[in-house]
Amino acid sequence: MALCVARDIDALSRDTVPYGKNYPMPVFAAEILGFGLGLVANGNFELGPKASDLKGTVVVGGSKSIPEWEISGFVEYIKSGQKQGDMLLVVPEGAYAVRLGNEASIKQNIKVLKGMYYSITFMVARTCAQEERINISVTPDWGVIPIQTLYTSSGWDPIAFGFKAESETVEMLIHNPGKEEDPACGPLIDSVALRTLYPPRPTNQNLLKNGGFEEGPYVFPNSSWGVIIPPNIEDDHSPLPGWMVESLKAVKYIDSEHFSVPQGTRAVELIAGKESAIAQVARTIPGKTYVLSFSVGDASNSCEGSMIVEAFAGKDTIKVPYESKGKGGFKRAALKFVAVGPRTRIMFLSTFYTMRSDDFSSLCGPVVDDVKLISLRKP
Repeated sequence: MALCVARDIDALSRDTVPYGKNYPMPVFAAEILGFGLGLVANGNFELGPKASDLKGTVVVGGSKSIPEWEISGFVEYIKSGQKQGDMLLVVPEGAYAVRLGNEASIKQNIKVLKGMYYSITFMVARTCAQEERINISVTPDWGVIPIQTLYTSSGWDPIAFGFKAESETVEMLIHNPGKEEDPACGPLIDSVALRTLYPPRPTNQNLLKNGGFEEGPYVFPNSSWGVIIPPNIEDDHSPLPGWMVESLKAVKYIDSEHFSVPQGTRAVELIAGKESAIAQVARTIPGKTYVLSFSVGDASNSCEGSMIVEAFAGKDTIKVPYESKGKGGFKRAALKFVAVGPRTRIMFLSTFYTMRSDDFSSLCGPVVDDVKLISLRKP
């Protein structure tokens, strides 16, 4: 049950990776077989309960009422444009979504390749609870993701969660652990998708893994919001391979179809000031000289003003100013340093908080891309 039904076309053109114990088959073979390529079965909830299984919006027909899903607790089937008091409930894709009330959950079994890494991307919107959060799990991985901070003006955030498949079929569960006086005060869920992740490796041209951020979570092709990658403390296996989100707030994963990207088709936007940081630990040789180079720009999303990206390589640091007009563009920067240990932590963060000028409610920030770490033969 629940093979993915969409196709991630760009993945089919990627080079194959070494395979064997940890890689059961070449990349393109796994992709063609349909593992990890888009929406899971009925991932957008357009197939709904029978009329007899609904009491108003509440699903009352039992755990199998929503096709391809198993539900428990107070689950509502929401139609776009529906009102709750003075609040209008908007659905980001299609006409329907589900709402998880007190202690409610939805789950689905998904066929995967054992030993491979995956990322789930799903759309979530808070409604009327005070401290809404989502518990997502794919055994044995799980995380509690706070959804109090809204990163998009639409109210819907695409959120990514990474996991490693421990068997050929895994159970994906999305749960609302909240307890409100009004059981209907819970998050809305829509558009649940899956993508296979292929762990990148350093090369002699770049000691960092996934320096161009090309490997990452599924990006909805009809969405201009990017994907929110929550703090690493919420996620044991990063949906952004090679990188950790070492901060209190999330970072945004963006694509060239909807944003300005300095290089390739993917990049990272640092959207929450110093609370939004990415990091990676690289192998280095003590006493050897290295150069960390990278691009700083803006996503052409009306994020305007003076920005500064702070880059760290161990104890060395550089501040790179960027004056954004919110219409795209980038500059290169470099930090030369001498390694003091066998491992050096590389980290990027944004100095300032920035809001989009077109809606004054969406967090935004500088874009980081094309990150390279090389050693110099002569200091």
